[in-house]
Amino acid sequence: MTISNRSRDAIKAVFEPIALAMGRAGLTPDALTLIGFAITTTGAVLVALQHWTIGGIVVFIGGAFDMLDGTLARATGRVSRWGAFLDSVFDRGGEAIVYIGIVFGAAVEEHTRVPILATSALAAAFMVSYVRARAEGLGFSPGKGMAAVGLMPREVRLVILSVGLVLADAPNIKALEPTLAIITIGATLTVIQRILNVRSQAARQVADQPTEQEQM
Repeated sequence: MTISNRSRDAIKAVFEPIALAMGRAGLTPDALTLIGFAITTTGAVLVALQHWTIGGIVVFIGGAFDMLDGTLARATGRVSRWGAFLDSVFDRGGEAIVYIGIVFGAAVEEHTRVPILATSALAAAFMVSYVRARAEGLGFSPGKGMAAVGLMPREVRLVILSVGLVLADAPNIKALEPTLAIITIGATLTVIQRILNVRSQAARQVADQPTEQEQM
């Protein structure tokens, strides 16, 4: 199971009217990126204060802005490498700060497994992004090709984490344990899938190279 680029584009199309309305209100794609990060940070603070349910809802809303900034940029012809760079940087920053909030909130409540699992989920999630960035930097899977590879891209992780946070009210913080374990395992499998995908691309490139006799 994964989210194809066609499915991803169909989902983002649903948000296009909202994005265009924000554009008409004077907001730029970069502004939406920063607003989304600010909302996500607010959710992370709420999580750190053990307001798990409301924090999870706010984190999800912040993550939804990741769809709005790119949608607005494409709809208004304002796609740029700077905007893509800014979006990626704040996406990673937002994801990291949510896990930091989980670690802090769980530590205050003296839970030991949740901080460990949150740290492992964060590491696995960052590896998913790093593998894609490194692969694309070396010329593999240009465009959005690598985004569709793997079980657990960022959109899936966001939904799973948000649901776990909503369910993890103070008496039931242990509900986060299976959620974080699922993200750790799913993200790790995604890393493996992407590595194998790049390996396959590299093998095809070698096979497509002309031999010395063919060059002669």
